[in-house]
Amino acid sequence: MIHVAICDDDPEMVAGHKQKVEECFKQLGSMGQITTYTNSDNILYDITEDEKFYDLVLLDIEMPGFSGMEVTEKIKPFLPNAKVIFITSHIEFAIDAFELFVFRYVPKQDMEKRLPLAISDAIKLLELEDGKTYTIQTNSRLEKIPYKDILYIMKDGKNAEITGVGGSSKVRKTLQQVYDELGAEEFIFIDRGCIVNIIHVMQIKDGTAVLKTGENLAISRSHLQDVKEQINAYWGAHI
Repeated sequence: MIHVAICDDDPEMVAGHKQKVEECFKQLGSMGQITTYTNSDNILYDITEDEKFYDLVLLDIEMPGFSGMEVTEKIKPFLPNAKVIFITSHIEFAIDAFELFVFRYVPKQDMEKRLPLAISDAIKLLELEDGKTYTIQTNSRLEKIPYKDILYIMKDGKNAEITGVGGSSKVRKTLQQVYDELGAEEFIFIDRGCIVNIIHVMQIKDGTAVLKTGENLAISRSHLQDVKEQINAYWGAHI
């Protein structure tokens, strides 16, 4: 079940966005629940005070009270993995939207064509991330880490250290062993000592993988071209 929130101060726009989300769910055969807002204060309260959870958030940027960008900044600590789609009539906001790690930017003048694509892509990605976990089991503990929460895995002596959105965990295995156990195409080697989760990579820049968290992971020269090709192939196949 994918939980979607829509916020726009124009009730007609909200109704139109809701219809598009419903159509996308139907076309993809996906299950979802949609909550709508016409006031940015209300969505902020529900998320930050009432602890409501959403996987996908559609926001108008230009709203009275808190703008879509301000809403995004405030909800990110509560919904770090949520996909945010910005909708606006002002193209200059696109650069700022990228800096906020927003999933997609949709200009209102091209909304009929681009919004359904953005919603469908977000739903596909959310379903791709869902459900898979990596298990660490020893005599004293059992830990399950969702694949979607894993940022990267690094060699640490005789251990592999798994760094995720909630912290890090170590397992006494080689990187190759962990990679083989994951068995998922979203995990790739960017260096002999580092595996990264493609889902969290925002861009490749100056020989590094830039993650959504702002971290930069060095890519070895021998891996650089292959990393670019694997990332392009992954998104080409799934989005």
